[in-house]
Amino acid sequence: MEKRPLDVAVISDIHLGTYGCRAKELVNYLKSIAPNILVLNGDIIDGWQFSKRYFPKAHMMVIKEIMQFITNGTRVFYITGNHDEILRRYSDVQVGNLTLTDKLVLEIDHKMTWIFHGDVFDNTTRGGAKIIAKLGSTGYGMLILLNRFINYFLKLAGRERISISKRIMTSVNKAVSKINDFEQIAAELAIEKKYDYVICGHIHQPQKRIVETNTGKVTYLNSGDWVEHLTALEYYQNEWTIFEYDEKKFPVASDTETKTSVNVITDHINLYINSLAI
Repeated sequence: MEKRPLDVAVISDIHLGTYGCRAKELVNYLKSIAPNILVLNGDIIDGWQFSKRYFPKAHMMVIKEIMQFITNGTRVFYITGNHDEILRRYSDVQVGNLTLTDKLVLEIDHKMTWIFHGDVFDNTTRGGAKIIAKLGSTGYGMLILLNRFINYFLKLAGRERISISKRIMTSVNKAVSKINDFEQIAAELAIEKKYDYVICGHIHQPQKRIVETNTGKVTYLNSGDWVEHLTALEYYQNEWTIFEYDEKKFPVASDTETKTSVNVITDHINLYINSLAI
């Protein structure tokens, strides 16, 4: 498959290390693009549910593809989220083409873009409510498993898949947004700072819309997730668009390809480390 050139690609909420992560689809997507800049906008590795007993080959392949971007010259920015907040103690560390940070401001085609995960404006991920949020995250993971079990039998019966987890997540997000409304807060702050775009993740809802106040306007974008929606944000030819994964347009990788890809992850890491030493 020929790679599509992109100025910037933004993905978030991958949740590597969980049953809900759609790693195979993400690997297909990463193999199909050639971005100058790749932004990983939080919740890439799920520290809340991470277990040594579950980290499949496909999840390792995602890391391999990201490492390959780095070694090939793509600038990669890893913005921390609430599920990978343990990395925040290392914020503002830069190693070659990889930068770890909490937020990012990019000037693209003379327009300013403010990018951060979004949990900073979400009261449910802080204080005592954080414990409830973690419990909810575990329950969501179990719901994903149940959903896949149901869809397996629906597929055998020749019926369309359903997404119970997506419906529940959407309902929860609507309720939470009424309380926190962090998207509106983020947009208003972006307008105050004279930014042209503000990009978040966190709520697993891909979106592109104009937010306007008495003092100005800004384009709000959300990269969605790779659990339910399988979406990303792409900037190319002076425009931000939402990419939606369509499995019909991507080939299915064989088991042999999967094993080979996993075996070369170490080679890519070593190649990157050696390049820094030159």
